[in-house]
Amino acid sequence: MNEWPGGIVQVKVPLPFSLKWVNSYLIPDENGYLLVDPGLHTADAVQAWDSALAAKSIRLGDIHTILLTHQHPDHYGLAGWFQERTDAPVYISERSYAYAQRLWGADQGADFARELTKLYAEHGMPQERLVEIGPHLTGFVEKVSPQPAVTFLEAGGSIDIGGTNWRMIDTPGHANGQLCFYEPVKKWMLCGDQVLPNITPNISVVPGEGHDQLQQFLDSLQELSGYEVELAFPGHRDPFTNFNERIGELAAHHERRLNQIEGMIQEGTHAGYTLCMRLFGERIAGNPHNLRFAMSETLAHLYHLERQGRISGTIRDGQARYTVTPGV
Repeated sequence: MNEWPGGIVQVKVPLPFSLKWVNSYLIPDENGYLLVDPGLHTADAVQAWDSALAAKSIRLGDIHTILLTHQHPDHYGLAGWFQERTDAPVYISERSYAYAQRLWGADQGADFARELTKLYAEHGMPQERLVEIGPHLTGFVEKVSPQPAVTFLEAGGSIDIGGTNWRMIDTPGHANGQLCFYEPVKKWMLCGDQVLPNITPNISVVPGEGHDQLQQFLDSLQELSGYEVELAFPGHRDPFTNFNERIGELAAHHERRLNQIEGMIQEGTHAGYTLCMRLFGERIAGNPHNLRFAMSETLAHLYHLERQGRISGTIRDGQARYTVTPGV
């Protein structure tokens, strides 16, 4: 745990992934605490919360509100668990919640898994990897259960956090429906996974959510660059002060990646999976979690290049292949 200005408590909730932990924040006010992004529902996470609350002499009943920046399981997973123990309302955007239900609703993501597997197959992922995608996604159901009852938030409005009004900003790209929260007096930003220090947020193609998540992300960064931020509270790594500088670094990273992929395609016609392996290394193929992130991010860059007219995609015998567009 770390404590930040305003008495904000950063709780590093452990994750069984290479990210190691996700940031949750306890923000105090006269009525107790608002909890931001409680983490993934695992035994280790529950134990970490027990220790953190005890160390700060905070009772579960002191938590009066649960706020979710977005729907990814490492942020959303313990929301229902905390709600059962605190009776606190859970706030999330409507689009974020709709995605959560696609993944973990009545059919427990079976339809979504089929759509994602079909997409990966079209882009050259081999069968021995494809069969791992469905079980991998299903494995998250227990880590986001029980599901919370939610109240929807809408970007453009404001919400009381810690006794002050924070603006709610629509920030798609990393997650459709993600919200960032800005406090204009102190110039603080709760930025979820949209702007992270030291690491780049994953930008993934999601079946049924349009074909240019990367452009959404870049547009969102442009909007966020208009805010004066003195302290940013991210979903991963530690709070940081160089918010606008980091936005520039993230945009530059993706331009380099786009140029890199275009250069690879200039060498010949390529499938998405082949490019993914060249970008991220064959070692990720044995880890369905990392492979899904890498494959979906590769496709996000390919779709963006195609929309820019820099590459052309064709489908033959059910397989997509990309070539550089002549004269561009």
